[in-house]
Amino acid sequence: MRVLVVEDHPRLAETVAAVLRREGMAVDIAYDGREALERTAVTGYDVVVLDRDLPNVHGDDVCRALVDAGQSAVLMLTAAGTIEERVAGLGIGADDYLPKPFHIAELVARIRALARRSRRALPPTLAYRDLELDSAYRRVTRAGRPLSLSPKEFAVLELLLGAEGAVVSTEEILERAWDDATDPFTNAVRMTISRLRGKLGEPPVIQTVTPIGYRIGDGT
Repeated sequence: MRVLVVEDHPRLAETVAAVLRREGMAVDIAYDGREALERTAVTGYDVVVLDRDLPNVHGDDVCRALVDAGQSAVLMLTAAGTIEERVAGLGIGADDYLPKPFHIAELVARIRALARRSRRALPPTLAYRDLELDSAYRRVTRAGRPLSLSPKEFAVLELLLGAEGAVVSTEEILERAWDDATDPFTNAVRMTISRLRGKLGEPPVIQTVTPIGYRIGDGT
């Protein structure tokens, strides 16, 4: 999934982003409200983790703009954890609200829950023949044998299985599984697909659809 972390404290923003990337998410960072609006204007995010007290453009105004655009779920963060603050945050359209300080495991769980609600619902287990991916427990098996995948490999396989046989373009894979720091001309997708094929073994289940992208199906 693609996540934008909007937080004006660089150390906290970078710590949260690092954890989410280890969880297989593609994460960008904005350090103020204006930058957040600029990023969301050109990139579609599944979830925006939004600090309420932001410089330049207040988090409330950013949240209203995101709600009006209707393209991202909003998880609002604030140091003020009173009931009144939470009600106010939800009242302007935030999908969820988490007071600071928070436990990072809870933040990850809430982001995943929001992402599931903001896009087409997928079953918790995705499968093609003897290949199974459990998104809740982050497990992949082939013919009952557990496979060890990197976060990026897991994210790409989840995208392909979730497409249910439809072709997923290289550009979409790059957009959904990598962040803005990635060179658009990189061969990261091709290399990740190559590693995935090696780990998934025979018979092959990832098909190249030249020159568009990849799909789950018979052939190579």
